[in-house]
Amino acid sequence: MKRILRSCAIALCWLLLWQLAAMAAGSAVLLPSPWETAKALVALAGTGFFWKTTGMTLLRVAAGFLLGMAAGTALGVLTAASKAADAFFAPLRGVVKATPVTSFIILVLLWLTASLTPVFIAFLMVLPIAWANVREGVLAVDAQLLEMADVFQLPRAKKLRHIYLPSVLPQYLAACTTGFGFAWKSGVAAEVIARPALSIGKNLYESKLYLNTEELFAWTAMVILLSMLLERAMVCMMRRIRK
Repeated sequence: MKRILRSCAIALCWLLLWQLAAMAAGSAVLLPSPWETAKALVALAGTGFFWKTTGMTLLRVAAGFLLGMAAGTALGVLTAASKAADAFFAPLRGVVKATPVTSFIILVLLWLTASLTPVFIAFLMVLPIAWANVREGVLAVDAQLLEMADVFQLPRAKKLRHIYLPSVLPQYLAACTTGFGFAWKSGVAAEVIARPALSIGKNLYESKLYLNTEELFAWTAMVILLSMLLERAMVCMMRRIRK
């Protein structure tokens, strides 16, 4: 109860500061108030278009996230098992980590459609995170446990389940949580530039273009709320899997 009250008090303080800033700005075009933003969000939420748009954005991000986790897992296992493969793929990992997201979005738009670009960008942002975490988890396996498994001629399936999985799982679950946050932000950013039909990013861009700041803040609030809810759900799911 104390935590809930403290969180509510902190939220009210920030809303008050936002209201004061909006009053100082003196124009909803420059900075809408919390009440104006809430009204715009409620109005949007009452339309089927809003939920279709949100669902399509979630679908694109989820597809990119799952593909990134799958490819990152495969590359993590491969590069941990083979030094030659690790040396060969190391430049690719460095390029993906170092290149700005905007550059990737513009380049990918040359090759893919507007709808597929956010999927690929989300995939690209998740890939190095899953790759690095799985690789570190595999390399962190206790060598003495592996020697003991060889002495007792433990089958590969049991070796995987009882030795490798406990070592990799914490790193993998951390990659899932971190990766989804990156996938969500980069996917929406890609939508802003690519502007596919039925996307949150396209509506953010058009709200800014037509100076509809209330809707711009409402869509942004939706992005933040969804990010917090999905991250919380992901953390709860990861805890259950770990148990």
